[in-house]
Amino acid sequence: MNMRIHLPDELDRLAVGNDSIPRPVEGELAAGASSPHESAVLHVTGEAVYTDDIPELRGTVYGALGLSAKAHARVRGMDLDAVRRAPGVVAVFTARDIPGENNCGPVVHDDPLLADGLVQYVGQPLFLVVARSVDAARRAARLGQIDYEELPHLLTPVQAKEAGSRTLPDMRLVQGDVQAALAAAPRRLQGTFDCGDQEQFYLEGQIAYAVPREKDGMLVWCSTQHPTEMQAVVGHTLGWHAHQVQVECRRMGGGFGGKESQSAVFACLASVAAHRLQRPVKLRADRDDDMMITGKRHGFHYDYEVGYDDEGRILGMRLDMTLHSGFSADLSEAVASRAVCHFDNAYYIPAADVRAMCGKTNTQSNTAFRGFGGPQGALLTEVVIDRIARELGRDPLDVRQTNFYGIDERNVTPYGQVVEGNLIEPLVAELVASSDYRARREAVNAFNASSPILKKGLALTPVKFGISFNVPAFNQAGALVHIYRDGSVLVNHGGTEMGQGLNTKVAQIVANTLGLDLDCVRVTATDTFKVANTSATAASTGTDLNGKAAEDAALQLRTRLADFAARKYGGKAEDVVFAWRQVNVNGRNIPFGQLADEAYWDRVQLWSDGFYATPGIVWDKATMHGRPFFYFAFGAAVSEVVVDTLTGEWKLLRADILHDVGASINPAIDLGQVEGGYIQGTGWLTTEELWWRDDGRLMTHAPSTYKIPAISDCPRDFRVRLFRTQNLKDTVHRSKAVGEPPLLHGISTFNALCDAVAAVGDGRTSPDLRAPATPEAILKSAENLRKRSAA
Repeated sequence: MNMRIHLPDELDRLAVGNDSIPRPVEGELAAGASSPHESAVLHVTGEAVYTDDIPELRGTVYGALGLSAKAHARVRGMDLDAVRRAPGVVAVFTARDIPGENNCGPVVHDDPLLADGLVQYVGQPLFLVVARSVDAARRAARLGQIDYEELPHLLTPVQAKEAGSRTLPDMRLVQGDVQAALAAAPRRLQGTFDCGDQEQFYLEGQIAYAVPREKDGMLVWCSTQHPTEMQAVVGHTLGWHAHQVQVECRRMGGGFGGKESQSAVFACLASVAAHRLQRPVKLRADRDDDMMITGKRHGFHYDYEVGYDDEGRILGMRLDMTLHSGFSADLSEAVASRAVCHFDNAYYIPAADVRAMCGKTNTQSNTAFRGFGGPQGALLTEVVIDRIARELGRDPLDVRQTNFYGIDERNVTPYGQVVEGNLIEPLVAELVASSDYRARREAVNAFNASSPILKKGLALTPVKFGISFNVPAFNQAGALVHIYRDGSVLVNHGGTEMGQGLNTKVAQIVANTLGLDLDCVRVTATDTFKVANTSATAASTGTDLNGKAAEDAALQLRTRLADFAARKYGGKAEDVVFAWRQVNVNGRNIPFGQLADEAYWDRVQLWSDGFYATPGIVWDKATMHGRPFFYFAFGAAVSEVVVDTLTGEWKLLRADILHDVGASINPAIDLGQVEGGYIQGTGWLTTEELWWRDDGRLMTHAPSTYKIPAISDCPRDFRVRLFRTQNLKDTVHRSKAVGEPPLLHGISTFNALCDAVAAVGDGRTSPDLRAPATPEAILKSAENLRKRSAA
């Protein structure tokens, strides 16, 4: 049945009988409008409730973790007597106190909650202290005396590669005859490149609050992107069934992937202590411990060889990627797989041989981070294209355009998926014009010719990003929608809100479907006792999956109400119109709340569940071929920088971004996501350096030593626009995901810095700049280039 829902521009023309549909009043918004974030007022007033803000129950005690001081060692003994005697300590727990499985690895069971006889990185939890105050617990956690037998350790992906140290079997994607393509290519380029790890640096740290319930039950409030995973691992840790564990998350103060799997340590250990003590236990890591314990974005080491022609067209590519996996597998398999499926970015590469090794090191187990391997895959090819352009003496933009995917030809990825709905050429053409790229390129060249110390750089880089989980089963979601008798609506879905506006968009979708404004719709906390078996809010699929599921539930309710209205007031159900809190049926306007109440008295079901599964996802993990993505999102960015080549200091002068989100559900939120993604990507490749001391201790474990971008790092001239289009695929309101793809725009900043440093020489020699391009790295690269130019 196809009831009509009218958008505002249609309502201008719509009149039924003698009563026109009421015009919208201020504040009434449907999908497609720039509605404020549903918690915006709560955020700025401080009223938004995060896990640590939940009123504490009587008897609550607090946990802290005792951490390993060695990177790799056997634990010969632990003397925890001083910990137990410390003021305020209630209990101390070790691995032997865990009643079920001592493991929280999301895929491979190689990640103990508490180390048991072997430590594998500095910062690995060894024991849990529970005390009557947070301060007492943290002070006591430092008093443990550990007897270690040190073992050799590895810290970098290069060391792991040389030692053959892996967390998982290698992956390999082969398309075409790469050896023949390289041999026949008129030109070849080979080299190595490195990009570093990145800390998620969510504002709200890792936290869990576990409360025992009757009949061996546990309620866990947890800051997590994956409540269902937390429900499962807590159950395994306690030796319980899933139905005994309820996990709830109203909102997070940021996640960025760091709370997808790695919130498990905190949820599980808080639950163990709560069960053992039969009292509420809160486990909240301070920033230093959080950064010492949890994993980061995977750093990558690359070895590559590329064959290309005199126009810069890539003919074949051999790429060997080694991931900084850390001590356990965690989500490295999926990260490596996504990197392999994004090394092509926006370019047709007819022959490719790509390998990915997950290097095992004695460092934190690296995990999901916005982009999930996609940025690392695309980065290398963008760096290579710039190097090809310098070799040829061509503008890098021209080389990029030469290699872009086509529409009817040159349109199949190395993993075998046709690039449908390809927007890259018209989008880049529009950005080239709006950013005045060609004239600015000439101006940058002129500036550099007359400026011996300050050098400017300019770069345009595109984005093609696949949307879907690369495990087909994860592409599903459920939702519940309730209509109350007064016409108000309550929605619960399986996604989690981490500031990205998911709940706002879902509320808009439901409001639009039922012809209501946002004041009528409320979205509740994610709860494993309401919607079960949910997927993580990750891979940019939050709105795609949960929005569709919520829409499905709302459509079922609308159908029931339309059938009821037609029975009671006459006319056909398919002619019923829902708009502006009114239901128009057979020439009559009835307030939505009135119809809901009348339907209740007629025993019409006023709640419904909804479900959505992304169609057409096929993936062969063994051959790394198939159709892993439902669709692609596109975009491009132009960055301009100026560098002081005597100090390495630099400034981001201007950024122009044009990004494809399909038909935007909320343009204001989407623009914010694009801006934030660009700045976070720029931070990854410039300021955010993680440094491990030779003994394996992470030295950048606090805001004092780890620099995320600040407002002063944003470009003063910042121009961001959404590309006007609709998704080719049947997504909710023909929108596209926006969470991860914009992060890749930060690559343009790194390439602009390379462009500026290259100007120290003749512009034809590529600098040996690695990522992150800190001032120290820029200065070293500029000095090396001066020496090479003088030789």
